[in-house]
Amino acid sequence: MKERRICKRYTQSFKEEAVALITEQSYSVQQAADSLGIRSNMLY
Repeated sequence: MKERRICKRYTQSFKEEAVALITEQSYSVQQAADSLGIRSNMLY
């Protein structure tokens, strides 16, 4: 029997903060992902 994956939903403000880290504060994608506690592929 397969387990169902639970997809976490992120708020619009969380997404905007993530993009701002990269575009405005010159974080690398990996640094931004680490600071937000998510995987880097989610930012791409």
